[in-house]
Amino acid sequence: MAKVLLHKNRKRRLEAGHPWVFQSEVLEIQGEYQPGDIVEVTNHQGHFLAKGYINPSSQIIVRIMTYDPKEEIDLAFFVRRFRQAGEFRRRFVDNPLACRLVYGEADFLPGLIVDRYNDVLVVQILSLGMERRRDLITQALVEVFQPKGIYLRGDVPVRELEGLEQRKEVLYGECPREVMIEENGLKYVVDIVEGQKTGFFYDQRENRAAIAPLMTGWGERHGITLQPIGSDGEPLYDKTGSRRAGVEPLLDEQGEPVLKPVDKRGKIVKNPFWDGAEVLECFTHTGSFTLNACKHGAKKVTALDISEHAIETAKRNITLNGYLHRVQFVVANAFDYLRESVEAGLSWDVVILDPPAFAKSRAAVKGAIRGYKDINLHGMKLVRPGGYLVTASCSYHMSPELFLSTIQDAAFDAKKILRLIEWRGAGKDHPEISGADEGHYLKFAIFEVRDRK
Repeated sequence: MAKVLLHKNRKRRLEAGHPWVFQSEVLEIQGEYQPGDIVEVTNHQGHFLAKGYINPSSQIIVRIMTYDPKEEIDLAFFVRRFRQAGEFRRRFVDNPLACRLVYGEADFLPGLIVDRYNDVLVVQILSLGMERRRDLITQALVEVFQPKGIYLRGDVPVRELEGLEQRKEVLYGECPREVMIEENGLKYVVDIVEGQKTGFFYDQRENRAAIAPLMTGWGERHGITLQPIGSDGEPLYDKTGSRRAGVEPLLDEQGEPVLKPVDKRGKIVKNPFWDGAEVLECFTHTGSFTLNACKHGAKKVTALDISEHAIETAKRNITLNGYLHRVQFVVANAFDYLRESVEAGLSWDVVILDPPAFAKSRAAVKGAIRGYKDINLHGMKLVRPGGYLVTASCSYHMSPELFLSTIQDAAFDAKKILRLIEWRGAGKDHPEISGADEGHYLKFAIFEVRDRK
């Protein structure tokens, strides 16, 4: 086995748990090897540190697989790793049949992603070392999870950086194009062949559920109050607050006055979601935040995406869950829609912004800052005073500190005061390795928005 010796004066990243070795850290390589082979990694004196697979054409020359010098990278290795990954999800995920089952480096399987959609597994093999072990991976997945099918979504540009072609194919069994899952008690149709990434974004599961407290308690702000009802079925009091003459209160079986929601005109409100929030969700994709908003009592949601295919998918999911009558769909560019809505004087109780990554490289960060500031500035302008802005960034190169400062800059320009209610990352099926900042990509925040005058 070849040995990769590391420089004496390098940062001790590997010893701190970081799963990558970069070209710049390598002092020399001793012995013969082929790209994708397992190699030993040692310090400059030759003392063992770890084992991983090597790819000299990548900036990440070695990805670590084990810290045990005696552990072989064979079928039994993958079976062990997959069993550990499954046990972790069963412990921490509400529905382990619909989750990210293997999260690359964080599950000590660098370059490998496995998402579970009930009895179908969707795999992303992102590195040469894992590609060379594809058959072992497939065999071990079948042994541990007994899926009906395993589908490869290798249509990602990062494979080309590893010298691999992009491809999609069935690796095992039968894989229908569409599968149905349940998350947070909601049903989704997932397109594993053409949907983004592996078909669904599991990383926002807990964040989607976190909007629940925002969805009710808005009736009074909308001019609706609970009032006693008269024996004739109309409000007991008129618009001036005076009790109507000759009308007795309607009582329930316990002898208590019957209360019903009444609007400013003195009319009884029949909408059962009268106390719910009016919500705008931009970048809706599969409609996931919209679905969670409806589940928790939103009165009306405007779901927006630039993609007609995404809107059709969202519409299917929302219809599947019985919420179609509470959702308005808009196909539009979010930047334009937000700006035009501000100009038109529109407003919502809750505005949700969950955009795709604006910064896919360090060079794109400046443009990303402008993008995040623009949508958050206009988004918070559309929030009614005392309402909430729900905002996220999945750009790794946008650090948490930079994301928060960008939102603060937007608040300053928008003349708003923000109060941070929630600050979260990816879900529990996306654990993070201490010492590996590359895993800290998702930022999610809920702010209360107030006017600064």
